[in-house]
Amino acid sequence: MSRPSSPNSEPYLVTVGDVLAVMAAREPAPFALGTTLRLGIAGAESNVAVGVSRLGGSATWIGRVGDDELGDLVLRELRAEGVTTVAARDPAPTSLLLKERRTSTHSRTRYYRTHTAGARLTADDIPEHVVAGATVLHITGITPALGEGPAAAVTRAVDIAVDAGVTVSLDVNFRSLLWTEAEARHTLLPLLRRSDVVFAGPHEAALVVPGAEGPEELAKGICALGPDGAVIKLGAEGAYGLLGGQSHWQPAVPVSVHDSVGAGDAFAAGYLAELLAGQPPKRRMRTAVLLGAFAVSTAGDWEGLPRRSELGLLEHHDDIVR
Repeated sequence: MSRPSSPNSEPYLVTVGDVLAVMAAREPAPFALGTTLRLGIAGAESNVAVGVSRLGGSATWIGRVGDDELGDLVLRELRAEGVTTVAARDPAPTSLLLKERRTSTHSRTRYYRTHTAGARLTADDIPEHVVAGATVLHITGITPALGEGPAAAVTRAVDIAVDAGVTVSLDVNFRSLLWTEAEARHTLLPLLRRSDVVFAGPHEAALVVPGAEGPEELAKGICALGPDGAVIKLGAEGAYGLLGGQSHWQPAVPVSVHDSVGAGDAFAAGYLAELLAGQPPKRRMRTAVLLGAFAVSTAGDWEGLPRRSELGLLEHHDDIVR
């Protein structure tokens, strides 16, 4: 297992989850013999870590990868992005995602996560000093859906964070291919009650606040369960945040949508990077929608995310910024 070489003296985010190797079709067409694929990596939690790092923040990812070439790829790419990795190597294979571009505007994904390294994550993989020393712990609803071990690992990380006074961030990130709504609600509600800020789309928020309608009511319902802040992601309509009891409406940044995968992770990364930097809610919300816009207007889950010096690029309407 690789660990941070020394305690981190600056504010940092730590996250726990599965990173998958990705094989994505380059052109719109059904998968068939001769299809050209691009090899990469992706994962909800690691996407956030990369987004925070690109904005100048410090991020650590905890997980488990196979002792194989794809595991090497995951660790090499995350480290190249400035993310500290705390990774156990496992004899099981690294998780895999196949991404088919069926048309120019529609893609289909297939996950191969059963009996993989990421699904074998356990509570013993969570180093207490790494989580306790963080400023923010970010978790999602994906990792607990991978099995009892990963769910226990996330719970262990939250236990450590709460005891140490670390801010806990939860992105509901519901995946119907991994579990049912009832299963998700049962597992995520205890985590949500101990979180400080929660990110969710309207449908995801309704999973934990049944009967609530509209962004304001959904956010209020989430905060009534314990969190101090709730952010409802509204896609092209922007976002609504109820943060410290104050309402914040943030319009979206208009862009041409190229690939919507990873937009929610980018949104969370923008918000949390500004939280680490000590910025007020208005700045957090603005950077969040900016990163979401970058994500949908570029290919890949995280590859198009901006450096901090590039945040103003979407305000230019010319093809060339002079």
